[in-house]
Amino acid sequence: MDTILVIEDDRDIAQLLSTALAMERFIPVVAHDGSAGLREAQRLLPSLILLDLMLPTLDGWEICRRLRADIQTRRIPIIMVSARAEEEERVAGLNLGADDYVAKPFSTRELMARIHAVFRRQQCMAQENRNLHLVGDLAIDPQRCTVTIRQIPVPLTMMEFMILQRLAQEPGRVFSRDQLLTFLWGEDCFVLEHNFDVHIHAIRKKIETDPARPRYLQTLNGLGYTLKNPARTDSNSHA
Repeated sequence: MDTILVIEDDRDIAQLLSTALAMERFIPVVAHDGSAGLREAQRLLPSLILLDLMLPTLDGWEICRRLRADIQTRRIPIIMVSARAEEEERVAGLNLGADDYVAKPFSTRELMARIHAVFRRQQCMAQENRNLHLVGDLAIDPQRCTVTIRQIPVPLTMMEFMILQRLAQEPGRVFSRDQLLTFLWGEDCFVLEHNFDVHIHAIRKKIETDPARPRYLQTLNGLGYTLKNPARTDSNSHA
């Protein structure tokens, strides 16, 4: 059974989440302040973290920063659950490395669906071809969940890694946004398209020399996204 860490200072919400998680056969562990939550995350290395933002002692933003900076906790999926529902807050959370952002008040059913979607993605990763994907100077290793460019490690979140890995499985193929959203979340899970676009921008910042003029992760207007080998693209342009 998977352990899910709930970092939430509102005890009523924490109890609601614990009950819902237990009914879904997860093992919930609750921390009611930021410092305790960070310690539990580092001690337990849970399968997933539900993270409130407005917390005593240490806010959710700082917790997310520290978890993403630590090699032991970098890959733990994080779903931010916050009353701060403005678009700027969502974008900031996703840019910081959260895998998803759910605004309060939330539907428990929807939140559980998002959690299950995270675990479905991880299961798909375990079943897929574990061979190294090479696209230009990019090396994507599904077995170790690592990405390097010119042998330099690229610190991706799990969501960013999943997107890049799917594109790398078929370099040059154009995937629509809907196809990638369905791959990541399933057909029955509602996800804001803008949230997905934030992940795309974050990947480009990490793998592109000039994110405004991407050579690897390209957008075809009206069609979708594709991962290309810049060397092949350049050689074709001179042909």
